[in-house]
Amino acid sequence: MKILIVEDEPKTGDYLKQGLVEAGFVVDLLRDGRDGLHHGLTDAYDLAILDVMLPGIDGWAILQGIRKAGKDTPVLFLTARDHVDDRVKGLELGADDYLVKPFAFSELLARVRTLLRRGVKATTPEFLRTADLELDLVRRRVARAGRRIDLTAKEFALLELLLRRQGEVLPRSLIASQVWDMNFDSDTNVIEVAMRRLRVKLGDNFEPKLIRTVRGMGYVLENPDCA
Repeated sequence: MKILIVEDEPKTGDYLKQGLVEAGFVVDLLRDGRDGLHHGLTDAYDLAILDVMLPGIDGWAILQGIRKAGKDTPVLFLTARDHVDDRVKGLELGADDYLVKPFAFSELLARVRTLLRRGVKATTPEFLRTADLELDLVRRRVARAGRRIDLTAKEFALLELLLRRQGEVLPRSLIASQVWDMNFDSDTNVIEVAMRRLRVKLGDNFEPKLIRTVRGMGYVLENPDCA
């Protein structure tokens, strides 16, 4: 799942991004309100986390722009201003939740998961499936043939990407940008190592094998029922 963060405080923004990435989410972090609005309008996000006070335009203006465009992306506001009028204004503009700084990351993560659970029920399935493999987007769990498989956060994000685009050959550059949030470096084998581990976890003791390497191009997850 993909989350947009618009937060101009470097420590807070980096802290949020690192925590959410480690929890298995794909995260875009912006520092400027106008940049945040542009991304919110042109990209697809499962959740937006907005600071109220931002350079360029404030969080309320971002929310207004998103809602005027007809997008129902769940929005969580972060603010140091604990005033009832501020909370009411945000909710009236279409915010879904409000968290006052300072906060515990565990509380933010719980609220993120609650908002995502509401969102996936309304807009997208809670599960991604192929053959006997099932990925639970809300509970962050994976099972094959009814047996639970434990994945790291990166392995989960990698499998989610493969399942969402099953049947497509995904180049290493795309995988690097979507899962590791980095430009592809031909000198690193991080993608190959992660893919090898994922294949072992999904393939050992299971048939058929689902992930295939397309030499010189990338990787593809294929549904054997559609072959």
